[in-house]
Amino acid sequence: MNINATGLDYKELNDALHAARGDCSITDCLGQRFLAAGISDKKVTVSGIPGNALGAYLNGARIEVMGNAQDAVGDTMNDGAIVIHGNVGDAVGYAMRGGHIYVQGNAGYRAGIHMKAYKEKQPALVIGGKAGSFLGEYQAGGTIIVLGLADNDKPIVGNFPSTGMHGGKMFLRSDCKGIRFPEQVHTHPSTKEDFAEIEHFLRHFCTYFDFDLKELLDSPFTTVVPDSGNPYRQMYVAN
Repeated sequence: MNINATGLDYKELNDALHAARGDCSITDCLGQRFLAAGISDKKVTVSGIPGNALGAYLNGARIEVMGNAQDAVGDTMNDGAIVIHGNVGDAVGYAMRGGHIYVQGNAGYRAGIHMKAYKEKQPALVIGGKAGSFLGEYQAGGTIIVLGLADNDKPIVGNFPSTGMHGGKMFLRSDCKGIRFPEQVHTHPSTKEDFAEIEHFLRHFCTYFDFDLKELLDSPFTTVVPDSGNPYRQMYVAN
């Protein structure tokens, strides 16, 4: 089913989407927020630019955006997948607790903030370009991968990456020279064991965005993990 979003406010558009049976495409989207919030049972393809909180509380559906998206993509999502063929704004993956988000381009500030995991729920955020400041702030679980595939001179991440990180892992396609990390985390060149953990995410990224895996791996990666004794971990993670 196709829904043309022209002239529809966010509530009308979401009502139409929730009422649609089976997979759905949305055309001429222009900033309508909360799109596909809580959906669990369909694939949604979006042409245009969805507004804030795309896929909030997503519970198993798949969303594919053929362009850019705004802030808080996948806010508190529980399951499913979001694929963005463009850039995203701030706080992508905010408090996500399951599912996967793939971004072809860049992400703004606070990507992956408060990401968490529980038992079989292991969320992942893959950013193909570069990320702004406070990447992985207060990360408590899951996986964040930044690939740095952007044609500019900026570092792969902005200021204060991993601030308050107390769980999960981060993988940066860079040697990270000159990047300052907080004392509460450890960094090391990624090992074969590290790559084994993220290979399936990298393969999915290459499939979604028509990229060559061999070329992707032809660069150093840095793994970032929390210090098991840091005060944030003692506050939030049961030993």
